[in-house]
Amino acid sequence: MPKNSPAAEKTEAPRREDYKHFLAIPTRWMDNDVYGHVNNVVYYSYFDTVVNAYLIAEGGLDIEKSPVIGLVVETLCRYFKPITFPETVEAGLRVGKLGNSSVRYEIAIFREGDPAPAAVGHFVHVYVDRMTRRPVPVPAGMRQALTRILVAS
Repeated sequence: MPKNSPAAEKTEAPRREDYKHFLAIPTRWMDNDVYGHVNNVVYYSYFDTVVNAYLIAEGGLDIEKSPVIGLVVETLCRYFKPITFPETVEAGLRVGKLGNSSVRYEIAIFREGDPAPAAVGHFVHVYVDRMTRRPVPVPAGMRQALTRILVAS
C-alpha cells in the first residue's frame, strides 16, 4: 500500500487529554437516523459548533460583521463507535496547524465522560476578506486564541 494513500494513514484514536478545549453538545431526536444512531453528517455539525463557539467566545469573531471570515476548504471524519439520542456529546478541540491565513482544527467527539472518542476529524479554514474572498492573515486576536489550543506537530 503506498505511504500516501488514505488507508495507510494512522487511524489510532487520540485520547481525551490530547484536546485543550471542550464543549458539551446535547444530541437531538432528529439527529438519529433509521439505523438508530446519530447520522454521520451530524458529526460535521458538531465540528462546526465547537469551532465557531470557540472563535466567537475566545477569538472575537462577529459572524455578522467581522471583516475576515474563515471558509472551509477540507474536512475529514473517522468514526469509531455510535452515539444515540438522548446522549450529550463532548466535543474536544485543538489546533493542529496554524499558518499565515489557514488553520487546521482537530476535533474529537466523545460520549459524556468516555475517555475514548466516538469520532475524530478535522477541517481547515482559510481566512479571507469578507468582501473580496481573497486570503488574508488570521486576525491578531483570533491568532492569540488559536495559539492557546495549538498542539505541537
